[in-house]
Amino acid sequence: MKEGIHPKYHQVVFKDVSSGFMFLTGSTRSSSETIEWEDGNTYPLLTVEVSSDSHPFYTGKQKFADAGGRVDRFKKKYGM
Repeated sequence: MKEGIHPKYHQVVFKDVSSGFMFLTGSTRSSSETIEWEDGNTYPLLTVEVSSDSHPFYTGKQKFADAGGRVDRFKKKYGM
């Protein structure tokens, strides 16, 4: 491999913001946030919206986050 053309590969912790599930894996992404992992070492922390812990394909059930779309807000505002 040529030197200096590949991104740095290192251990990072990913955290699912919807479930709080965290896992340690290798990645080329980095972050200024850090977290102390179970092994006592400190790793960069990356937050993700969906992981295998919260995705319906892996969990087998649908989770709804009621965000209230435009139509719902309109109906609520005008009492429809």
